[in-house]
Amino acid sequence: MHSFEDRLIKRLGLEALDRRIAGWMQRNGLFVLRIGLAVVFIWYGILKPFGMSPAAELVRRTVYFVPPDLFIPVLGWWEVAIGVGLLYRPLNRTAILLLFLQMPGTLLPLVLLPEVCFTHIPWGLTLEGQYIVKNAVLIGAALVVGGTVREREASESHAEVSTE
Repeated sequence: MHSFEDRLIKRLGLEALDRRIAGWMQRNGLFVLRIGLAVVFIWYGILKPFGMSPAAELVRRTVYFVPPDLFIPVLGWWEVAIGVGLLYRPLNRTAILLLFLQMPGTLLPLVLLPEVCFTHIPWGLTLEGQYIVKNAVLIGAALVVGGTVREREASESHAEVSTE
C-alpha cells in the first residue's frame, strides 16, 4: 500500500525528482553522517583541554572522584581521537570502540545529578539534560557507521578477487 506522500508525489508528477533526491541521499548520507559525527567529537573534545568546554562543570560534578585537571583534558583528547578515527576510515572500528566506552559516562549525570538534568523528572529536561539525551542520536549514528566496516572489507576483497 502506498502512503499519502507516495500518492501525492505521483499525482504531482514528482516521482523522477523524488528518486533522484532519494538516490543522492542514499549515496551520500553515510559519508555526511560519518563526517558530521567526527566534527561533533573533535569540536566538543578540543574545547576540554583548553578550558573552553561548557560541559566541564557538569563533568567535574559527575566524575567528582577523579581530579578534574587530569580527567577533563584526557576526556577531551579521547573525544578528539574518536573524531579523528571517524575521519580516517581504517580507524573507524577503533573510533566506534572508543565512542562506546565513553558514552555510558555521558549518561551518568541523569542518574547522579538529576537536579541538574531535569526540571520535572523524568520528562522535563534542562539544557544540560537535553545536551545529555542528544547522545542517543550520536549512539545511533555510531551504530550506522559501525555497521559499514564489514561492507568495506567485503568490497575490497571482491575487488582483489576481480583483479586476479
